[in-house]
Formats: sequence, structure tokens, C-alpha cells
Amino acid sequence: MNFDEFLNPETMAVLAERAIAAGTNLVLAALILIVGFIVAGMIRRGVRKAAERSARLDNTLASFFASIAYYGVVAIVLIAVLNKFGVATTSMVAALGAITLAIGFALQGTLSNIAAGVMIIAFRPYALGDWVEVAGVSGTVKDVNLFTTELATADNKKIIIPNGQAWGDVITNYSANPTRRVDFTFSIDYGDDIDKAMQVIKDTLGQDARIHTDPEIFTAVAAHGESSVDIVTRVWVNTGDYWGVHFDGMKSVKQAFDRNGISIPYPHRVTIARKG
Repeated sequence: MNFDEFLNPETMAVLAERAIAAGTNLVLAALILIVGFIVAGMIRRGVRKAAERSARLDNTLASFFASIAYYGVVAIVLIAVLNKFGVATTSMVAALGAITLAIGFALQGTLSNIAAGVMIIAFRPYALGDWVEVAGVSGTVKDVNLFTTELATADNKKIIIPNGQAWGDVITNYSANPTRRVDFTFSIDYGDDIDKAMQVIKDTLGQDARIHTDPEIFTAVAAHGESSVDIVTRVWVNTGDYWGVHFDGMKSVKQAFDRNGISIPYPHRVTIARKG
């Protein structure tokens, strides 16, 4: 095409039409992009506020859901913008889906931890500060996020548990309920007075103000052992007083037995020798 043909009115009209169409698409794409990001931001803030108003969702989960909503809207906006420039978005969406599936298979362990983290944060089987047993490990909950649960053991070791293992195993929360039962087993000699021993136990533990009077202290003979009569005792306390009552109770009952002449026997065996 020479210069004279380029200046042909028909050619100029076609070029002008294409320029106007391209300019229009560019303006529309810019408007879609601007409005889309504004809407995405509004949706993110709306989702966050709605999640924060829920008593079952904390800030971590609110941010997670808000981010998913935001990037979902942004993805739709970008596809709409590309469509304005004539890009075949159908094949792009299919390719994106295939890539997402491949990434999902590659990161299935991580994604399962995220899914489990969402469930843990939403249903709250444990909270920060609770004493729990998770995936066979006991400790105080120090942190819960979308990927892991952090525990501190009694001797202050840091334990990191993937949420997939935590949610997929039995969870025992020792701090969930306001009260707990403390179980004692006290052994006395076969020659001791059982009723007296049971009364000494009740009187001694009854002096501890941390032990509830309702339900009252329970005592009963649990077993006739090889060397002793075993008396089971059960008391109810506030959850935070559990170990203090347990340790103090073992000490005070032993001292009370000593004052009242009740012995705690050592295991022993009688050997009978036969002649002949």
C-alpha cells in the first residue's frame, strides 16, 4: 500500500473506526478495572465486618474470608477486561482451572491444613490458654492459625502441630468446662479401720476451701489389693484448681493418716516353706 492508497477515504474511515473502537474498549476496560477494584474493596470490607460480628469467627478467619472474596472479584474483573480486548477468555479460564487443579494436587497437604485451620477457628474446639491433648501431645495452646497449632508442654517445650493432624485426631480439652473432678486412690492396711480411714479422708479434704461441697466428697472401697484396701475418693473443683487440689490432697491425707495411726502398706509377699 502506497501513501496515496493509505490516504484513501475508505481506508481512513476504516482506520478511524478501528481507532474509535479501540479507544472505546480501552475506556471501558479502564472503567471496568476501576469500578471492579472499588467493588472488590467494598466486598472485602463487608465480608470482614460480617465475619467480625459473628461470635464464632475471630480476626484470622475474618481476614481469610475477606481475602478470598476480594481476589475472587478481582479475577472476574481481569477476565472482563481481557475480554474487552478480544482475548479468548474461555480458553484462559480453562487453562487457569487446569493450573489451579495441578497446584491443588501439589499442595494438597498444605490445603488440607488450611481447611482444617478454618474448621478449628470456626468451631473452636480449643482456644488460646487452654490445656489440651491434640494428636497425642499435651500442652497449653499458644497460637492457632490457618496452618498450625502451637502448644507449650508442661516443661515449656514448643510443639507445632499441622492443623490437618489436629483436626483429624481426637481432641481432649481439659480447660473447656468450668469444673473438673479430681480422683484420688488411697491405700490402707487390711488391719486398719476402713470406716475411720474414709472419715479421715473426708474430714481432711473437706478443710480445703477449693473443693466444692455440691456435689459432696465421695468415698468408697474400690478394690481389695494384694497388700492393701484401696479407697477411691472423688471431689469437684474449679478447673484452674485441679492440680493444686490433687497435690495438696495427696500430702494432707498422708499426714492425717499418720496422725490417726492409719498405715499405708508397702507391697509384701508371704513365703511359706514346706518340709519334706
